[in-house]
Amino acid sequence: MDSKKYLKYSELFKALGHPVRLKIVDGLLSHTCNVGEIVEGLGLPQSTVSQHLGLLRNRGIIAPEKDGVRTCYKVVDAKVRGIIDCINQ
Repeated sequence: MDSKKYLKYSELFKALGHPVRLKIVDGLLSHTCNVGEIVEGLGLPQSTVSQHLGLLRNRGIIAPEKDGVRTCYKVVDAKVRGIIDCINQ
């Protein structure tokens, strides 16, 4: 058994293991958003959303992308789409 593979997926599931982070990733799979749009969509304080975005970014699940003066976020880990698809079935 490849322990590294299981450790890698365990870390991915930990990063996704909060309902807010799952909602953020689900939304970002549809389209890129900036922090303000995510805050508005979730109805949560900006500080809370920023903490979750930071964790997702540090785990390599999402990445910032400049759009003029705005910074938008997008999902960059292809494995995440399959996980979210399973949840949405």
